[in-house]
Amino acid sequence: MNHIQFNNPEYLLLLLIIPVIIAWYWYKGRKNVVSIQLSSIDHMLNIRKFDSQIFIYILFGVKLLALALIIIAFARPQTSISKQNIKVEGIDIVMATDISSTMLAEDLRPNRLEAAKEVGMEFINGRESDRFGLVVFGGEAFTQCPLTNNKSTLINLFKDIQFGMIDDGTAIGDGLATSINRLKDSKAKSKVIVLLTDGINNTGSIDPLSAAEIAKLFNIRIYTIGVGTHGTANAPVNTPFGIQYHKVQVQIDEDLLKQVSSITNGKYFRATDNESLRKIYSEIDSMEKSVIDVTDTSKKNEEFPIYAILALILLTTEYVIRRIALRTLN
Repeated sequence: MNHIQFNNPEYLLLLLIIPVIIAWYWYKGRKNVVSIQLSSIDHMLNIRKFDSQIFIYILFGVKLLALALIIIAFARPQTSISKQNIKVEGIDIVMATDISSTMLAEDLRPNRLEAAKEVGMEFINGRESDRFGLVVFGGEAFTQCPLTNNKSTLINLFKDIQFGMIDDGTAIGDGLATSINRLKDSKAKSKVIVLLTDGINNTGSIDPLSAAEIAKLFNIRIYTIGVGTHGTANAPVNTPFGIQYHKVQVQIDEDLLKQVSSITNGKYFRATDNESLRKIYSEIDSMEKSVIDVTDTSKKNEEFPIYAILALILLTTEYVIRRIALRTLN
């Protein structure tokens, strides 16, 4: 960005003498007016139409302009060119989401899974500098989307998550292990797993605490979120007559989730409704900030020679007109 500033701005006060000079010139001109009585004006009809007095006024204006330019030159105008070099160090985040049958419980609206998807997508869209990956787990775990900067693709894959994609169950350890595998080779300044579940680890080949220890070795921080109200929730249950909704006891292994997060210097949260889930993601967002390094560079160029040269041109022009053109007119 270019802008002009003056190194010696106090000299600009000298510009105030210009209106004083104009007033003095006008006053002097009035005093020098002489009245002449003529017996006849016939001989004046032959006077040339171009009055040399006009040139005198023009030359006076040229000298004033030159004076103004000289004063500005003394004030040392400078052009400042500045720019910002912005370097952003983003964070790599894997969202590990439980898609077991209990995630269809309706204590969150419209159910736990859809609420987790909605708030999770808001979280992703709010972090422009970060890469995201998506892991889903039930009776097993798989990567729905590897780490990417392409938010639109990630959001579409997030929307496609649904119960029934994999066998039912809650393999928390497998979900963590798959997420760690996606982050272990990352060069990001911070690596994070946000694991969301509503149940108890009841299947899978990886112990969740062992997975947390591995995450610690790779400097991966784990935030765990337990989703579900306290008490009972309306949830789908398989019966001989098909799936029916019954009140079932909400069971979340909070002690396990607290240990997993504590091992990796993370934090455990409990979401009992949509609003508390949204606040949890907002808190995680505030704790995990990308690093933005802004470097300002500036360069100053002296501009006073331009004003000095213009003043010299004007004074030279005034001299030529006064010495040649007016001599011709007289």
